[in-house]
This record gives sequence, C-alpha cells and structure tokens, in this order.
Amino acid sequence: MHVVNNKIGVIVDSFRVGVREGLQRAKKVGAEGVQIYAVSGEMDPANLSEAQRKELKEYIASLGLEISALVGDLGGYGFQDKSVNVGKIEKSKRILDLAVELGTPVVTTHIGIVPEDTNSEIYQTMHDACEELASYATSMNAFFAIETGPEPSARLKQFLDGLGSKGVSVNFDPANMVMVTGDDPAQGVYNLKDYIVHTHAKDGLRLREVPAHYIYESLGYEAPANENNTFVPGEGEYFREVPLGEGGVNWTQYLNALKDIGYTGYLTIEREVGEDPEADISKAVQFLKQYRNV
Repeated sequence: MHVVNNKIGVIVDSFRVGVREGLQRAKKVGAEGVQIYAVSGEMDPANLSEAQRKELKEYIASLGLEISALVGDLGGYGFQDKSVNVGKIEKSKRILDLAVELGTPVVTTHIGIVPEDTNSEIYQTMHDACEELASYATSMNAFFAIETGPEPSARLKQFLDGLGSKGVSVNFDPANMVMVTGDDPAQGVYNLKDYIVHTHAKDGLRLREVPAHYIYESLGYEAPANENNTFVPGEGEYFREVPLGEGGVNWTQYLNALKDIGYTGYLTIEREVGEDPEADISKAVQFLKQYRNV
C-alpha cells in the first residue's frame, strides 16, 4: 500500500471560510502546504501592499505551512479570446510575481480547451498567449501550470511541446481526466512526465460522455440549454465529484506513475462540492497518508 512521500496540500478556498480561517483549518486537518486563489478580493495582487505580502508570508510560515501554489485561473474562455488576452496575460504575470514573493514558483490556471486543429485561429491565439507567459515564467524560474482535463493528455503534450520552454507546464488533476475526457490518469502522467510541476488530489465519476465544451466554456461553441434555456458549463449530470477513493481514479496506479516519473511535489486536495468540506478534506488527508512509506 505504501507508495509515496509527497507532501499533502489543500486549497484554502475549499473550506469556504476566507483566507485566514482557511489557513488555520488546513493546519488543523494535517496538511503541510496550501494553495490559495489570487484572482480577486483580498488576495488580488492589486490589493496586497508589500507590507501585507510580507506579513502574510510570515503568518503562513508561523503555522508551519508552505504555499504549494497560487490559483490564477481567470475564467471565461481561458486564453482563447484574443480581444481580452492582453489584460489577462498582464494579470497572470502579476499573480506570478505575487507567488514568487510568497515563496512558491507555481501558479495554476485553465487556458481553455486546446483545439484539435493546430492551424485554427483559436489554437494560434492560445499558443501566442502561452508563449508569452512561458517566457515570463522562465525568466522568474517559475511556472504557469495548466490544469489537465479539458483535452486528452496527448493533445496537451503536443501543445506544450510547441512552446519552446517549460515556463508553461502542468497542474495534473486526475479527476478532471476521469470526469471529462475519460483519459487514464496514470497514462496521462507518463504522457506529460516532462511538464508536471503540481497536482490536485480530487476524485470523480463520469456519468455521461459529452463533448468537453459542454463542461468547459469554449469560444464559438454553445452547449445545449437546460430547461430554463440557459446553460451553465458543467451543470447537469455529466460528472460527479466525489471524496477521494470513491471515484474513478485508481490511486495506487496514479501515485505509482507519479513516483515512476520522479515527481516529488505536492498532492493538493481540492474539494469543490459537498456540505461539509472540512470533514471531506480531513478524510482526504488521511486517505493520502495511507499511501506513505512508513
């Protein structure tokens, strides 16, 4: 059973109680690191002075925690829409600056579904944005880490191979693969082995096979409307996020694959649903600890 020694993190926002309280709860459930959303509100880089950044870093350290990554997901169509990319790229860079100041080299993000057609305008738009982000991240010895899920791992690898540096890499989320593309997470790890810099520990079930744009917004695609004639991406019974160990992720195979490729970074628990996130996260920490070499 005992396979890995990776540190265990938790997304502070998953507790749904604000940053300071979330940090305390992360400590309480036994996490060693935390990931924090840094897109809006109190963690928006524009709202944090130099003194506040220093104080926050010291506070996190005083709890005995590290920051595994920041979340810099700006929503919408990711980087598919050329008309808004200048602003999004600029904001992404400021989030990366904040991450480095707080002591982590990783900002996770969604870039939008990578199209199959490498000659399409959307593919080129995403490529150009990611090339600029990759170059900036490399200059900072840091990474923007794309979350897996919207497209098969082989297509994501092809996209990353075309960027010319590893400044844009991968935040591996096994549940998104299981729930959306039906990809095998262990095989995905081997496909993306050169790029994985952070992971999310999440589990889920795929209930119906549907195109990715039913779940993730994609420029130029509309998914069918629901009964109110409005569509919310991901809404409906396409997939279900479940507690770790209750879904389609084969954790032994997946964690062994991470070990095989030499991944030594964080397994960061993400819990986006459920009535009692603290209980679910606490169980998830214990679930992952059972795989440790003891």
